[in-house]
Amino acid sequence: MIVNLAAGVQAFTSNAFLVAGERTVLVDTGANFDVVERIREHTDDLDAVVLTHTHPDHVGNLEAVKAAFDVDAWGYDTAVEGVDHAIEDGDTVVLGDHEYVALHTPGHKDDHLCFLAEEPGICFAGDLVFQNGSFGRTDLPEGDRATLIESIDSLRERIGDDLAALHTGHGPSVTRSPADHVELAGQMARQA
Repeated sequence: MIVNLAAGVQAFTSNAFLVAGERTVLVDTGANFDVVERIREHTDDLDAVVLTHTHPDHVGNLEAVKAAFDVDAWGYDTAVEGVDHAIEDGDTVVLGDHEYVALHTPGHKDDHLCFLAEEPGICFAGDLVFQNGSFGRTDLPEGDRATLIESIDSLRERIGDDLAALHTGHGPSVTRSPADHVELAGQMARQA
């Protein structure tokens, strides 16, 4: 089960995905809403927080979640406050009932990760790519358009045309031809 706990929130936040199963994990915590209450609507136990990156809209609720569920946070850079354990490029993490490969995808932010499970064909893309060819902004500190394009290309090479779901950091998840949206994001990033 994958549920976007930020759905319907009218505040500046990222999506926050509860991935339930053998290892119940929150992918990004969102910000500016009570995510702890929303987690408790689905489960009383949380095993970990996994971060796509550490922009404030993705980690604003991190301390509240860690305190409420006594869990650690995993991300790319443990030098960032609140990140307890490092996930390196190519590491495998269990989210719910599936193993995901962590892909270091900088360009939007240096510590950006995507998580890909080839089976069942699910990708958590953070702010790398979004629906309809949109892509992460590069005008913030650590943003770099050329690096972002390389990261999008790298993700596109890793995913198959049979990718079933692309869960993005903002906006709706993509479940119809998600690989095409990644391809389009690469094209649009080159033109912008």
